[in-house]
Amino acid sequence: MKKLSFIFLGIFLLGFTTACDDNDNIVDLIDPSFLRVVHLSPDAPPVDVEVDNETVLENVSYTESSPYLEVPALLNVKVKAAGTDTTVIDQDLVLIPNDEQTVIAANFLADLEALLLFDDNTPPAEGNVKVRAVHGAPSAPNVDIYVTSPDADIEDTEPTLTNIPFLGVSDYLEVPAADYRVKVTPTGTKTVVIDSGTVSLFSGEIRTIIARNAPGDEGEPFGFLILEDLN
Repeated sequence: MKKLSFIFLGIFLLGFTTACDDNDNIVDLIDPSFLRVVHLSPDAPPVDVEVDNETVLENVSYTESSPYLEVPALLNVKVKAAGTDTTVIDQDLVLIPNDEQTVIAANFLADLEALLLFDDNTPPAEGNVKVRAVHGAPSAPNVDIYVTSPDADIEDTEPTLTNIPFLGVSDYLEVPAADYRVKVTPTGTKTVVIDSGTVSLFSGEIRTIIARNAPGDEGEPFGFLILEDLN
């Protein structure tokens, strides 16, 4: 079973408190960070995004994402229903200066939350790619993920990642550049609920693959959102 990393903002805030013990770290936090925003709440309307009360993104729809935005390392992010003052997320974030992170507006609207990912866009070795997986489908149970050649039969294959819960995030997998197929099943079964078809990955690329609900509150059919972290 691959190790899963679970992203908790509170842990990072604790780390920030420790970092402020010396002046050098305080100076570092003045440097900017780079933040990407993803709308992954299937029943939420399009949203506007504010950073420190300034609008930086407008009318972002479900599954849409921004490029990396240069932002302060210490910031407040508000997500509002587009064109209104209705705030659905109001979150103070502490980011890593001079580094890249992704914040995902996740879950159904009634339980909307911010999931912060720490992006490692260090290029893979020559001829390789890096891929990580996120379980972002609130209607799905814990899942197994198979990353195989396009024609592989998963009936005789062990899952690449096992028992990933909602909002679970895998470590990066570094694999040779090639054609792959990603299939997702409820944990312990071979019932495929998401099938990527053939995905071609080229040397040097980094991708974040997110399992998602269909738009609305029904859940199925599930699908993937693939973020192009590095080309």
